[in-house]
Amino acid sequence: MPRPVKFFYDLLSTHSRALYMFFEATKIPYDPIPVCATKGEHLTDEYRECVNRFQQVPSIIDDGFKLSNGVTILKYLIREKLIPEHWYPRDSQLRAKIDEYLEWQHDNSSKVCNAFVQEKWSLQNIEDERSSEQKVEEYRRQVEQNLNQLEREWLVPGRFIIGDRITIADILAACEIEQPKIVGMDPFQGRPKLAAWLEKVRFTMTPYYQEAHQDFYKFTEKAAAKN
Repeated sequence: MPRPVKFFYDLLSTHSRALYMFFEATKIPYDPIPVCATKGEHLTDEYRECVNRFQQVPSIIDDGFKLSNGVTILKYLIREKLIPEHWYPRDSQLRAKIDEYLEWQHDNSSKVCNAFVQEKWSLQNIEDERSSEQKVEEYRRQVEQNLNQLEREWLVPGRFIIGDRITIADILAACEIEQPKIVGMDPFQGRPKLAAWLEKVRFTMTPYYQEAHQDFYKFTEKAAAKN
């Protein structure tokens, strides 16, 4: 019997939440090892030497093989484990369309969402002199543009991002789109197609979606009350 995959994660991380749902939905045997990034638990010498030299979450160790980066981990698990094909189909064109979305997300929405959340969080909570309302508003504008493009170019009513079945593109996108809620932005306001798609993802991934986001929603509520 294969050893469980050691999964190091923090559910405030978008890729950690996506991987948690993936592990649960596919029933890949795994050993969950929570890492609190807000306390710097991933920045210790032990973590760097024993888990991940880049000191990132999420990370995995699969029978001694160490790997980081959420998308890379997902594709590795798909190659190495027995999972339903719909997550990343063998069909070359379907797989290419998923890759096309993932590249678009990496080059566009990931960068601006991360920059917006980091800048707004710094302005609200750290009083970082490098942060400013002007920067926050510029990043917010870019986030709005990317959300509009996602809804316009990638979403068809009643379907997932690529076809009629859920794929890794959907869980990665859903977790990322939720992230601006940490700093008080509602990504679904005025975007009915986006909201309907997310509800379809949530329903399909129940109860794993709710489990993956439970701590995130609590953190978001505390941040909203503080600000």
